[in-house]
Amino acid sequence: MNMRDALAQLRLSGIALEIAGEEPYRCGGTRFGGRPDVPPGFVWPYFEGVGLEDGEKKRRPLAFLAQFALEEMQPFDAEHLLTAHGVLSFFYEVESQPWGFDPQDAGCARVFWFEDAATLAPAEYPPDLSQEARFPALHMDARQAFFYPEWEDFELAWPDADVDDFEETRDLLNEEAEDGSRLLGWPEILQNNMTRECELVTQGYYLGDNWGDVPDEVYRRAKQTSLAKWRLLFQLGPVASGDFELMFGDGGNLYFYISKEDLLARRFERAWLISQCG
Repeated sequence: MNMRDALAQLRLSGIALEIAGEEPYRCGGTRFGGRPDVPPGFVWPYFEGVGLEDGEKKRRPLAFLAQFALEEMQPFDAEHLLTAHGVLSFFYEVESQPWGFDPQDAGCARVFWFEDAATLAPAEYPPDLSQEARFPALHMDARQAFFYPEWEDFELAWPDADVDDFEETRDLLNEEAEDGSRLLGWPEILQNNMTRECELVTQGYYLGDNWGDVPDEVYRRAKQTSLAKWRLLFQLGPVASGDFELMFGDGGNLYFYISKEDLLARRFERAWLISQCG
């Protein structure tokens, strides 16, 4: 196997994001935080989870993370994976901060695609959403970028590859390595491959303590097929601007994954959330 050719085959186009500075309000515009723009009749999403501080399980409102005007993203979407109209919005329950390894984490993060931007208006925060979960509106600068897989993903595609050869070749090809937040592309992995985790947890397997309850055949199939099935939709890293700072665990990232089938069918509501820390 020629490592350079193998990496070239797996290179993906994505959209690199830089989040910083105040963003003046534009209805339906791309931004981090602020109040989400929603259609009439929108119901704010909630999740029943255990709080990090109080340890109590109760129904909590999700925090609004970001929205993307897909028409604005179109010039940077080289693979044309995102639709060219509407607004894509992301929410997450920041108080309990679920990791996504438990099937019961379903609903801790939500993705909405509002097809008709002309119908949108700023939502009111629910009264029980804490002030800490009401983020300031920040500018998101977007540009096209290319991403190479990290070893944890690459070895699923090429299980007989040599890690030293991989790292040396990837460093040579990836002279302008991208990190931080992004749409599409490959993820910045902090722990382990996540496509296999998405495949198993969405089948109902709990992956918190160990994966011993996963049947060998199910695990083997997920290892063989998950990389081709699942795709990163949105990675959000730590956000800092002025006096505002948002962290996920100890310098972690949020990852919204979606199956390629659902992505092409615009079933964004089926995305699955994974959180990792360094």
